[in-house]
Amino acid sequence: MTRDIIQTAQAPAAIGTYSQAVKVGDTVYLSGQIPLVPETMEVIEGDFAAQTRRVFDNLTAVAVASGGSLQDIVKLNIYLTDLSHFGTVNDIMAEYFDKPYPARAAVGVASLPKGVPVEMDAVLILD
Repeated sequence: MTRDIIQTAQAPAAIGTYSQAVKVGDTVYLSGQIPLVPETMEVIEGDFAAQTRRVFDNLTAVAVASGGSLQDIVKLNIYLTDLSHFGTVNDIMAEYFDKPYPARAAVGVASLPKGVPVEMDAVLILD
């Protein structure tokens, strides 16, 4: 199968050796997004909630560039440096997703790129 590389200026450019997303057939694999502002490539200022919203906004931009939306996500992985933020992530996720929600994992990690507290990656299926 052909692999199509998804790239958009509406989400942060890759800061390593990866693509923003890769589409194979009707499946799109979205790379991890952290709370970077696409235009400046700097971590967004603000509290954990603001940073989490920026991550969802970045995922949205890549999903749209692939021809889909957040509602097409079937699996979402959330990485947190502090699991006490789990409830905040749930509340904010409900602002971005409608039921039925995707399958999801929330994983506590020691650290993330650029010292951010949250990163998310996803898999979506295009109709």
